[in-house]
Amino acid sequence: MHYLIKDTDFSKILKFLVTVKGIHKRNIKRIRRFIEAIYYMCKGGCQWRLLPIYYGDWRAIHKRFKEWSDKGIWEKFFESFKEDPDMEWVMIDSTIVRAHACSAGYGKDSQDKEALGRSKGGFTTKIHAIVDALGNPLKLVLTAGQRHDITQANVLMENIKGSLLMGDKSYDVDHFTQDLDVSPCIPPRANRKNPRSYDEFLYESRSAIECFFGKIKHFRRIFSRFDKSAKSYLSFLHFVSSFIWMR
Repeated sequence: MHYLIKDTDFSKILKFLVTVKGIHKRNIKRIRRFIEAIYYMCKGGCQWRLLPIYYGDWRAIHKRFKEWSDKGIWEKFFESFKEDPDMEWVMIDSTIVRAHACSAGYGKDSQDKEALGRSKGGFTTKIHAIVDALGNPLKLVLTAGQRHDITQANVLMENIKGSLLMGDKSYDVDHFTQDLDVSPCIPPRANRKNPRSYDEFLYESRSAIECFFGKIKHFRRIFSRFDKSAKSYLSFLHFVSSFIWMR
């Protein structure tokens, strides 16, 4: 079997998995085959039923993935790789991903709850993210595509103190910037009567968060949403973001 994940990366993954209670982890080969299957799903974005047979029964793999998602294991998986982030400054932004028609219909009137909505891009989901100075992800939140960036700003900035915050003009809102425990480097909106000054040279470093979005969108399961539930899609997002930390 050809492995997609490097041995060094899998050893880090295994180091985390052995600490998780309530999962089967005695057979290392089976664990690796399962993790490789999830990586394949992220990279290729195929339907579960089209997962190559050498990974095992797709129904069992899908069931196990969903169980781990319900238990919050994928989020803990992501959190375990956030070692020594560079908090000199942080960057906040969002990106929109197109949602496939098959992602609708999880429940009646559940689109907003499942982070699905209508924006200029069509049927979409919005990924809100905050990254450290090196572009490594710290926190991820999903909303419907039409939701404004500022709606999740306080959620992303929770427990962030003492850093410089970079964001675009959509975060130039008084009730947000005035309550921050960090220094904002945010360009003022054009309609401000008294525009704040900001470090334009330093602001160019905000491209790191755009690079982060570009990296995760190399995975087809991320740049186009196929999952009906927000929890499943966010689990894939946490899984992929973990590999950004392992680079």
